[in-house]
Amino acid sequence: MEILVILAHPYRESFNHAIYQTVLDTLNENRHQILAHNLYEEEFNPLLEGSELATGETSDPLVLKHRQEIKKAHGIIIIHPNWWGQPPAILKGWTDRVLRSGVAYQFEEGDDGSGVPEGLLVAETALVFNTSNTPLEREIRVFGDPLERIWKDCVFDFCGIKNFNRKMFRTIASSTPKERELWLEDVKKTINTYFP
Repeated sequence: MEILVILAHPYRESFNHAIYQTVLDTLNENRHQILAHNLYEEEFNPLLEGSELATGETSDPLVLKHRQEIKKAHGIIIIHPNWWGQPPAILKGWTDRVLRSGVAYQFEEGDDGSGVPEGLLVAETALVFNTSNTPLEREIRVFGDPLERIWKDCVFDFCGIKNFNRKMFRTIASSTPKERELWLEDVKKTINTYFP
């Protein structure tokens, strides 16, 4: 299977990078074809210009590559921190520029965009791994867990992916090496469950 893996964290020593490496190692052990992208390392340009918004067309070779890969991926894995209840700006720009009409979804002919689209992605499963410094109880009670809504409902369901799982590792700032080791074991177990 071809699995698209997207990392959005600028710090190479971050726990997000450790998750990313564990994901890649496990997928490799399971003999999947990996389409891996570290958005910061690639210097992915997240800026959606007006002309690209209007037409969906771009000449950016990296955006075109990501569009081609997500269209054929059998699975999608995204790794990022929780910043202000959202993905980092580079990843928001990635969704704006890559998950375009005609690539990830389409509306019925004659629909002005106000209807319910048809998802076009062939991937059956999407996984999201997040890190956070917000305790779970506060995340739910105060913020309502916006990342769950963003990824599950607003992105993947919209693009036709119904099998979704998200793991949040918290609280990073106060975590111990043993906790992080156990979290990485959980990452490996999750990958083995969804992409054996």
